[in-house]
Amino acid sequence: MNVFSISQLSQYSGIKPHTIRIWEQRYKALQPDRSEKNTRYYDGEQLRRLLNIVSLMETKHKVSELCAMPDEKLSTLVLQSNDLSIHDNHEYFVSQLISAGMCYDESRFEALFEDALAKYGLESMYQMIIYPMLVRVGVMWSANVIPSVQEHFISNLVRQKILKAIDALPPAALNSNTWLLFLPEDEYHEIGLLFAAFIIRKSGHKVVYLGSSVSYEAALSAMRDINPKYLLLFLVRYNLFENINQYVNDLNNAFNGEKIYLAGNQKLLSQLDLRQKSVWLRDISSLHNEIKQLNTV
Repeated sequence: MNVFSISQLSQYSGIKPHTIRIWEQRYKALQPDRSEKNTRYYDGEQLRRLLNIVSLMETKHKVSELCAMPDEKLSTLVLQSNDLSIHDNHEYFVSQLISAGMCYDESRFEALFEDALAKYGLESMYQMIIYPMLVRVGVMWSANVIPSVQEHFISNLVRQKILKAIDALPPAALNSNTWLLFLPEDEYHEIGLLFAAFIIRKSGHKVVYLGSSVSYEAALSAMRDINPKYLLLFLVRYNLFENINQYVNDLNNAFNGEKIYLAGNQKLLSQLDLRQKSVWLRDISSLHNEIKQLNTV
């Protein structure tokens, strides 16, 4: 879990392998070890050091200076760098949120999140910081660089923040359109669905949010009781194309509303035989455009 290659280091830090090697050669930024077969590898301390260097690149310090600093000095500078005006590089927040999550430092994570939220607002922050951070954390978890508990810790903190933002919105008007949002059974990646709920609620529509891993029967029951005008669901995990295609077609046949919006795994969604009611939301802009069209009808 604590050993990885330079290509993995690049994925987690956003810095190209070629650049990492130059920093090593010119400035002794990192000190990789070598395996018995003479393969270079890095440990968790080297990763944290690289994240700190990347976080401070937009400050007054040159890269050469940062690379030459001891770990203690880098950590001190990161903790002291609270001036938002110097953090126009989103990488600062991505790297430091990951670092705080890896250390279970909730207070640090909270302060960083609130700083970024004040600077960008939730919608821009999601696209520039939250989503890239979650992608990177997912890659790290897949490569067994961080344990699942750290991934859950970070995801749950983000989840709390989005829920807080949703709670702060005014209630929808009684005559507003109703959306039913859920994740199908065995789907648990909820952050994207929550953010979609925030956007829809902010636009003035009503949202009934069922959450993750909702069985098909439960979704049908909710549709009968609520009679929503729109459905929105995320399909993230890999599954047999035939199974997902059948699931979506069954929803189309059972749903009496106007549209079913699908988001998530682009590779999977691009293969689906979408019927007239089904709409593939490729990105956040697609959702905004759909809502804008609905509001003008």
